[in-house]
Amino acid sequence: MTRYSNITALVTGASKGLGEAYARELARRGARLVLVARSGDALRRVADSVREEHGAEVTTEVADLAAPDGVSRLVAALDRRELAVDLLVNNAGAGAVGPFLGSAQDRHIDSVELNIVALTRLSHALGGKMVARGSGGIINVASTAAFQAMPYQATYAATKAYVLSFTEALAEEFRGSGVRVMAAHPGATATSFFEGTTAAMKPAFTDRPEAVAARTLDAFARGAVNAYPGRTGLRAMTWAARILPRTTATRVSGRLNRALGLDRAHDISAAAPGPS
Repeated sequence: MTRYSNITALVTGASKGLGEAYARELARRGARLVLVARSGDALRRVADSVREEHGAEVTTEVADLAAPDGVSRLVAALDRRELAVDLLVNNAGAGAVGPFLGSAQDRHIDSVELNIVALTRLSHALGGKMVARGSGGIINVASTAAFQAMPYQATYAATKAYVLSFTEALAEEFRGSGVRVMAAHPGATATSFFEGTTAAMKPAFTDRPEAVAARTLDAFARGAVNAYPGRTGLRAMTWAARILPRTTATRVSGRLNRALGLDRAHDISAAAPGPS
């Protein structure tokens, strides 16, 4: 897939942040959109804005992909509408920040359910349809966090490591099928990722979601298996994690996150629980 005009692209987590940026950039390039998120009101606002700005054909589906039946319900809704998805952008993601025991257990489990289980279910369900047709593409949004363990973002980095490995494997399995698979590895991006916590993005180190979305789609069109759509130098940071012993890379990551104050971060909405 080297062009985006007149394809149908499904974007998860499309009501804000990077998902909204992917939706807008795909519409700008001529794609029809299926936008998916939990928040119906926010999703409809994005859809209306995209229609008005780009004249794009936009369908919305409200879905909680982390729920046990979330993906199956979404796929059934697509089948009822007779929507064939040409490009799946698995963007929806979540992650706890701060000490592992400082967040409720459910927050970590929800991250695994969304970042790993839902992504896998959607890749299987829609990827299977694409392979049967002999055309299509999947973009899995991973992270530069995928390349090393990250203290104070332990579950988030672990889920993104799964996305990296899973995507590279699928890219090889699907080679020659007409379906391409790519992982995108943005760094810190100016989104609401830390919303509901005491952590905050450092503006000097964050990329604009619009730029990340455009670079991701450019890389996919070029045939990349892994894309690094953030600022120059982020890819080199992932090389260090591959060269250093894993324990060293983890300690370096821990020192960096402590310097950013993530060791003191916690959820605002509830008191930090003790071990359970």
